[in-house]
Amino acid sequence: MMAAQVLALLREVSRLGAPLEELRALHSMLQAVPLSELREQAPELHLSPLFSLLNENHREQTTLCVSILERLLQAVEPVQVARNLRADLQRGLAHPNDSVKILTLSQVGRIVENSDAVTEILNNAELLKQIVYCIGGENLSVAKAAIKSLSRISLTQAGLEALFESNLLDDLKSVMKTNDIVRYRVYELIVEISSVSPESLNYCSTSGLVTQLLKELTGEDVLVRATCIEMVTSLAYTHHGRQYLSQEGVIDQISNIIVGADSDPFSSFYLPGFVKFFGNLAIMDSPQQICERYPVFVEKVFEMTESQDPTMIGVAVDTVGILGSNVEGKQVLQKTGTRFERLLMRIAHQAKNASAELKIRCLDAVSSLLYLSPEQQTDDLLRMTESWFSSLSRDPMELFRGISNQPFPELHCAALKVFTAIANQPWAQKLMFNSPGFIEYVMDRSVERDKASKDAKYELVKALANSKTTAEIFGNPNYLRLRTYLSEGPYYVKPVSTTAVEGAE
Repeated sequence: MMAAQVLALLREVSRLGAPLEELRALHSMLQAVPLSELREQAPELHLSPLFSLLNENHREQTTLCVSILERLLQAVEPVQVARNLRADLQRGLAHPNDSVKILTLSQVGRIVENSDAVTEILNNAELLKQIVYCIGGENLSVAKAAIKSLSRISLTQAGLEALFESNLLDDLKSVMKTNDIVRYRVYELIVEISSVSPESLNYCSTSGLVTQLLKELTGEDVLVRATCIEMVTSLAYTHHGRQYLSQEGVIDQISNIIVGADSDPFSSFYLPGFVKFFGNLAIMDSPQQICERYPVFVEKVFEMTESQDPTMIGVAVDTVGILGSNVEGKQVLQKTGTRFERLLMRIAHQAKNASAELKIRCLDAVSSLLYLSPEQQTDDLLRMTESWFSSLSRDPMELFRGISNQPFPELHCAALKVFTAIANQPWAQKLMFNSPGFIEYVMDRSVERDKASKDAKYELVKALANSKTTAEIFGNPNYLRLRTYLSEGPYYVKPVSTTAVEGAE
């Protein structure tokens, strides 16, 4: 068995101290040994000598040892790694070479995912401290791995206590002082932990770190605001997070900052994030309640669509799309009357004339606004989406056909998505049927050359073929063609018939 040869070489490496030739041979041999064989030999794998070789300042030796350990450690159960290599893990986290830290943190990651092994880490205060200090390193991969491990540890009551009811909290606060980037990394960790449960949030709040984040959010530094609002938005994705932000008056404060943004020449730095925050809040709670309680949010969204700044327009368009993705949000927008109709015209204008990236965002928003599932299709809502569609431009069908014919797959797909959004609504089916050449365009497989476009066309065909009103409006022959297209799948290629000619070579 090759695994036995690996063991023999490993013992030789341990005996000789720093043998490059033997390390190269071991590295080469390991590529051919199945992991299952190595697992059988796991009790015999004594890896501490390999870890000790990492301490010597020799680049090739370190690289070989890291690669060998990565392979061999996969064969060892996480509990055994935690128990038998405790000191080695501690040394690995303090190693100056980032590849050694990443190797060690990958093992910590395995240990914290294992309910039996994680206790070993929770009882090792020094190791936990070193994981915390890894957040402050220059290497982002090291910091991310440390954040992930600490976040996983905090899923248990014992983990929360270890992190927030010991000297570790002081270490966390100490690491934050490294620089702005590291401080935001710690906030990222705190928000991740806070999002798990009300109890987790309570621990984070009691630590003072959430309060510190919120103070920075509403402070005077506009660049800090822009960074902090993203983290606070993540916290608002959870019900208990939104409750906490509301109780602490943070949502009202964000609203007040939006009110004051008109007189702030630097508001463009943070305003997009603040508006996104309210857009997400509205769709997760109640669009009507949020828009009624914070009218400045809706006002600002309308205002931003008239901006000359593509960033502002993009955020406003995205937010309108999010708001209009459910029926309650659609009704809130409908209540703004002619003002919303003018906004639709501006979105359509941008969809035709803006940069490719903004065009796609506009088309996605239009798709979101116009879509109604079959059970949502009351007469009132169908009249509403029909009037919205006609408000977009003088000839919306021609507008989106024109965009879909442009030689850019992303634009083509986004335009097809608009047709797909309305394809199950009778008024739109009538428009499609009466639009010259539209049915032929839908049925023509040669238009789409790439996979994404073929998939997008197939979704349109599926929406039409599965609608109860298509056969009546399109007529049975066209309906049967759609059903055939559907059954053939998105990538069907019609066979080319060949006729044999006598005497041909």
